[in-house]
Amino acid sequence: MAREVGKNSWALLLLILAGIVIGGFLGYLARDVSWLSWLNYGQEFGVGSGESDYLTLNLGMIVIRFGLSIKITIASIIGVIISIFIYRKL
Repeated sequence: MAREVGKNSWALLLLILAGIVIGGFLGYLARDVSWLSWLNYGQEFGVGSGESDYLTLNLGMIVIRFGLSIKITIASIIGVIISIFIYRKL
């Protein structure tokens, strides 16, 4: 069986994740700059935002808490758009 020649979907996933991380980091750095503070504007949502909202696994001696929080900002959306553009150019 010959492998179909084309673009790798794992490469797209990694590029999108890199765009989210780099965009979020740049938005975080721009939060204190007055004319760039809009890049850090966004919404945060997830599981485990408060002390009682965590999923807790109590094993007697060890207590493990699980939570997930996602913050989507303007900079991370721009990072995703740029990463998709780069993927299409490859």
